[in-house]
Amino acid sequence: MNHDKYDDLYLNEILKSVKSIAVIGASANQVRPSFFVVKYMLSKDYNVFPINPGQAGKAIAGAMTYASLADLPQSVDMVDIFRKPEALPGIFEDIIKMPELPKVVWLQLGIRDDDIAAQLEAKGIKVVQNRCPKIEYACLCGEIGWTGFNRRTISSKKPKLAKGFQHFGLRDE
Repeated sequence: MNHDKYDDLYLNEILKSVKSIAVIGASANQVRPSFFVVKYMLSKDYNVFPINPGQAGKAIAGAMTYASLADLPQSVDMVDIFRKPEALPGIFEDIIKMPELPKVVWLQLGIRDDDIAAQLEAKGIKVVQNRCPKIEYACLCGEIGWTGFNRRTISSKKPKLAKGFQHFGLRDE
């Protein structure tokens, strides 16, 4: 897989197929990007499991927080990583020990490790690096347009309005 550029179709298929997300490094601090991602993905009807050992047993953005992937009450479709690149080898070990492997491992903005990505892909796991699922979702469904991120795509297609106030969605609802 070429991790320098992702096709919109690839990202769209991932975000449509995923139903549950573990966010490693989720923060209870409401001004941190990892808090925003948890809150946003919850608002898009994903089942989100924040992972933060210091906040285990407490809620982050309304979702119960767990200390580690091993503590999750169910399997997840995607693991979203908000940790420094140095933490990736340990997280990789935790991921491959999961009873049911996730479909996707997503490395947040600024995080990239091609060796770990190749090892995950060898196990049949899709990988996205140096991207944010919140930003990609918002771009793909039309919430972020000309004033947001330049995706080098011009479309006359009207964004699909989903349930809720100014709520655009990717899924067929």
